[in-house]
Amino acid sequence: MKGPLCWSLPVLLVFFQPWETQLQSAGPPPCTAGPLDLVFVIDSSRSVRPFEFETMRQFLVGLLRSLDVGLNATRVGVIQYSSQVQSVFPLGAFSRREDMERAIRALVPLAQGTMTGLAIQYAMTVAFSEAEGARPRAQRVPRVLVVVTDGRPQDRVAEVAAQARSRGIEIYAVGVQRADVGSLRAMASPPLDQHVFLVESFDLIQDFGLQFQGRLCAIDQCAEGSHGCEHHCVSTPGSYFCRCRAGFTLQQDQRSCRAIDYCTLGNHSCQHMCVSTLGGPQCRCRAGHELLPDGRSCRVRDLCNGVDHGCEFQCVSEGFSYRCLCPEGRRLQADGKSCDRCREGHVDLVLLVDGSKSVRPQNFELVKRFVNQIVDFLDVSPEGTRVGLVQFSSRVRTEFPLGRYGTAAEVKQAVLAVEYMERGTMTGLALRHMVEHSFSEAQGARPRALHVPRVGLVFTDGRSQDDISVWAARAKEEGIVMYAVGVGKAVEEELREIASEPAEMHVSYSPDFSAMSHLLDNLKGSICPEEGIGAGTELRSPCECESLVEFQGRTLGALESLAQKLAQVTERLEDLERQLANQQ
Repeated sequence: MKGPLCWSLPVLLVFFQPWETQLQSAGPPPCTAGPLDLVFVIDSSRSVRPFEFETMRQFLVGLLRSLDVGLNATRVGVIQYSSQVQSVFPLGAFSRREDMERAIRALVPLAQGTMTGLAIQYAMTVAFSEAEGARPRAQRVPRVLVVVTDGRPQDRVAEVAAQARSRGIEIYAVGVQRADVGSLRAMASPPLDQHVFLVESFDLIQDFGLQFQGRLCAIDQCAEGSHGCEHHCVSTPGSYFCRCRAGFTLQQDQRSCRAIDYCTLGNHSCQHMCVSTLGGPQCRCRAGHELLPDGRSCRVRDLCNGVDHGCEFQCVSEGFSYRCLCPEGRRLQADGKSCDRCREGHVDLVLLVDGSKSVRPQNFELVKRFVNQIVDFLDVSPEGTRVGLVQFSSRVRTEFPLGRYGTAAEVKQAVLAVEYMERGTMTGLALRHMVEHSFSEAQGARPRALHVPRVGLVFTDGRSQDDISVWAARAKEEGIVMYAVGVGKAVEEELREIASEPAEMHVSYSPDFSAMSHLLDNLKGSICPEEGIGAGTELRSPCECESLVEFQGRTLGALESLAQKLAQVTERLEDLERQLANQQ
């Protein structure tokens, strides 16, 4: 906060030296009437010119020399402010005047806006706290705040100043030349004629310094009685004033108190209801709603966040209740929480995951969680869906092939164990690796004769550093159904080139990693189809007896059909030969 003696008028610089000399020699001796906690709040906004700020600095040093400074006498703290608040030194920092002067001479102006209300708030909650050196309230040591400003505040000061005064802080408001008188009066303690000063010349500055020192040294005016104060009588140097308990405000008679209705002040911004309490206004929400972290806005209460719902896939709040949902293509079980598995089709699924440095470690963890959400709705088994994972950056690494894991739990555990590569983005190289290796029988892919759909899913967050066109086309020529999932700075043109047709069914995009869950809906219909490629395909071992018989039957039937066609062709050729012979 700012010191009351930190002035910004050019006239102060002209007359400062005589004033400092007077405080050191001609002025009254240091006040020794009793202990005091004194905080100066200095305006160092951009409107305070450098030579004016220097005048403020020197004037404050001169005033300090008129005080009886010490840990058991007057404790002094200094704050400067503009658009922000900066503590120059707190109440408990120094017990010697020389140390205080050295700190004041070293401070550099902030030169920004004029947030006086913010500075008073800081003084009230921080500067006058015991942690900063203020003495406990039980010791009844007076707390005095001197605010020095040269302009109009850019924030509200009336409310925060009223709160500070209700906490027993006596406020002196000192304005220099350009200061707004109305704001000074809104800040200061009553009586205003003894706590508001507008400094326009050296004489007024001198008067303020002498009056201020004289009041600090006055007797306890409240020792003679309460003076009619309803709550508290507070002695000030040379005078007194009435103060109300927290949550109350002084009425016009300056003696009686009434409870503060903070909600009528009109600045609570509560969306639903405002409730006035002794500590200030508090926002409340209507039934079925909850207060947001901003302390003002309300939203429908999300029971899913407040109860152990146990939903396997998704919990949806509905007023005062909730229900569980399953992914598309899966049904909710009788327990109302778990989902059945995707069993309509068999798939060999290879996921290509971007591990480049642009993804960042924390987002890579989100990607792994997203992959496991895909695994959750698949029927992972050697006979059902097989899953393989490849990570790529400047190089390509098979994290695990299609044939390694036979259960969803094993796949998910392996996904979580994958370590982030963090290099470049060679998507073309990854596509080549997928085509040449990932779907090979050596890596667990089932033979083409079994007609098991092969699905590739590429997940990337940026532009590839190599060409993708050749191997993106090759993948589709090989019969691989390609999906492209882009996040953040992914390039739509590349996603469409990677994906199978139609692009609308095979390309998904999310602006950020934290909002990827909605992409699952675009993938379920094809990777886990109700009726689609591979649906109803019964997989049998080619070595089983029934399979051999079935194969033999299909082969003999095909050979017989070919023999019939050959006989028909032969007969037609003979007819043609006879016709030619007759013509000759």
